[in-house]
Amino acid sequence: MSKHDISHSENAVGGGAAYGGGKRKTCMRHCARFWWLYLIGSVAGILLVVLLIIFVAVPKIAQKKLDDAELTVDSIIVSQTTPTSYNMAINSTLRSDGSVKATIEGFDGKMFLTDLPGEVAFVNLTFPETKSVKLQTVNISQPIEINDMPAFTTFNTWLQNNESVRVTVKGDTHIKVNGIARRYGVTFKNTMTLKGLNGFKGLNVTDNTISLTPDAQGDNFKGHVSIPNPSVLTLEIGNASFVNLLDGQDIGTVYLDNLLLHPGINNVTMRANISQAPVLAAMQKKPACENGIIPFSLRGKNVTSNGQRLSYFSDALSSGEVVTDINIGESLKRSLNITFTCTS
Repeated sequence: MSKHDISHSENAVGGGAAYGGGKRKTCMRHCARFWWLYLIGSVAGILLVVLLIIFVAVPKIAQKKLDDAELTVDSIIVSQTTPTSYNMAINSTLRSDGSVKATIEGFDGKMFLTDLPGEVAFVNLTFPETKSVKLQTVNISQPIEINDMPAFTTFNTWLQNNESVRVTVKGDTHIKVNGIARRYGVTFKNTMTLKGLNGFKGLNVTDNTISLTPDAQGDNFKGHVSIPNPSVLTLEIGNASFVNLLDGQDIGTVYLDNLLLHPGINNVTMRANISQAPVLAAMQKKPACENGIIPFSLRGKNVTSNGQRLSYFSDALSSGEVVTDINIGESLKRSLNITFTCTS
C-alpha cells in the first residue's frame, strides 16, 4: 500500500467523526429548543393512560367483580298478607373475593323468575348499601304493594309446584372504589336457586276422628296434618280450604285455619265436611277393606285473611293436587267402633 493510500484512509475516518459530532449537536439543539413539546407529549401520554384506567379499566373490573359476587338467600318471610299487599323480609349473604375494596350504593332492584321470558318483576325491593368484602350480611324488610298480580301469582304457583325455582335480582346502582373519588355506574344482577314446596309431597294426615253427626260448623272429620316445607320461605297464608277428591269425585271440603308455613315440617290441625257415603263405599273395596287406607286428593279451593280473599295464594293452591293416604279403617274403628271386611 502506498503512502498516498494511507493518508486517504485517515482523512476518511476523521471526516466521519466530524459528521457524527455535528449530528449529535444538531439533535441537542433541537431538544433544547423544543423540550416543552416532548414534556407535553409525555404528560399527555401519562394522562391518557390514567384516564383509560379510571374511565375504562376500573369500571370493567368493578362490574366483573360485581358479576362474580354470589348472593345466597338464607330466609324469606312473607307476612301481613292482604289482597293487594304484604310485608317481605329477606335475610341474605353476599360473598365475593374481597380483592377490590369498594362501596356499592343502595339501589332499587327487581326480582323475577329467571326461566320465564321477559324479566317480569313479581316484586320490587330497595337494597341497602353494601361493602365489597368477602362476606356481607344483607337484610331487608319492607312493605310491598303488589304492582303485577299475575306475576306474583305465577311466582307462588311455580314455588308451590316445583322442587326448585331460579330467581334473579337485578338493579342499576353505583360503585365507589376506595381511593378513587369517581362513582361508577354498574348493574347488579345475581341469579339464585330457591327450593320450592315441591307440590307438598309427603303431606300426611294423622290422628283423625270421624263423626256421624256434624258439629256447629258442619264438620264431621278432624285430624292433624304434617306439611313439609323444604324451602327457606315462611308464608303467612291465612285460612285455606281445599277440595277433597276421592276417585276424582268432589266429596267435601278440608279447612286449614290460620295456616302459617315455616321451613321444615309444619304440624297443623284440620277439619273437614265430608260426604260419608262415597268413603264407606270405598272401604268395601280392595285394598281399603284389607288395610283400611284410602288415597285422597286435595286441591286448593280458597284462601282468605281477615275475611278477604288472597287470590295470589288461592290460584296457586288450586293449580295442583296433592295425594295423601289416610287410614280411614283405623279412624272408623277408633271413633265409631266400625270395622270392614272384604266381601270377596
